Amino acid sequence: MKLLAIGDNVVDCYLHQQKYYPGGNAVNVAVNCRRYGFGEASYLGIFGTDKKAEHLQACLQSEGVTFERSRQMVGRSGSPLVSLVEGDRVFVRSRKDTAQHLVRLNLTPADFLYIEGFDLVHSSCYSFLEPLLPEIRKRTLLSFDFSNKRRDDEYLKTVCPWLDFAFFSGAEMTQAEQDSLMDRCHSLGTALVCITMGVKGSYFSYKGQRFHQGIVPVTAIDTLGAGDAFIAGFLTHFLTQGKDVEASAAYAAQKGAEACTYAGGWGYAHDFDGDEEAPEP
Repeated sequence: MKLLAIGDNVVDCYLHQQKYYPGGNAVNVAVNCRRYGFGEASYLGIFGTDKKAEHLQACLQSEGVTFERSRQMVGRSGSPLVSLVEGDRVFVRSRKDTAQHLVRLNLTPADFLYIEGFDLVHSSCYSFLEPLLPEIRKRTLLSFDFSNKRRDDEYLKTVCPWLDFAFFSGAEMTQAEQDSLMDRCHSLGTALVCITMGVKGSYFSYKGQRFHQGIVPVTAIDTLGAGDAFIAGFLTHFLTQGKDVEASAAYAAQKGAEACTYAGGWGYAHDFDGDEEAPEP
């Protein structure tokens, strides 16, 4: 199986450690899918030209994740400032002048031909690819992380008709609200919908059949990247181990829990370079 993750890359800057870690939803899913059992995993996005981008690329190479069709834009890498409060990550601030803010990723005919060689593409609401989703879905399966950012009807109508897998964060939602969201996604064409709920576990609907998956208890030191590990765990198990939704959900819960036991999205700490944005007083 071959995965291509398209979209964001950042380095998460941990203020309490004065270290940064490679991350971003697309990058995290690519790396974790490769770790969990995808035969090949690749990343397509826009890198900056600073030391942080060099670290990101070196880490991807170490993990066996290719990025040969990625672009490089003169500018800074995304570098959100992160604090930890009792092991839970809190984003302090993120600068808005990065390479990925200055330009948007566009896909060329050669890129679409490249996409045809993959079994699955994963992207997210952080990647600004919504207008390109129909062309991607013509060529392969498509997974999308909505995070907790967009659930409005107009956005769902733009995105859901092209998806095979939809992931939402919704710890604050009532079950009635979750069921309504799932019904809407299914009516628009999405086969599988998952809503993660933090310590309350996750809620799945596959072609209308629903069930809850509990958490796997661990001593958490850092929750950053746990949701991306969960997504990667589910997609990997589902697509490589026979499309059993409940078994894949249990595997995803295990991998999401494991991601809480180490710092960063997937490790590779690097000392601050000295050009990090200072937090507000």
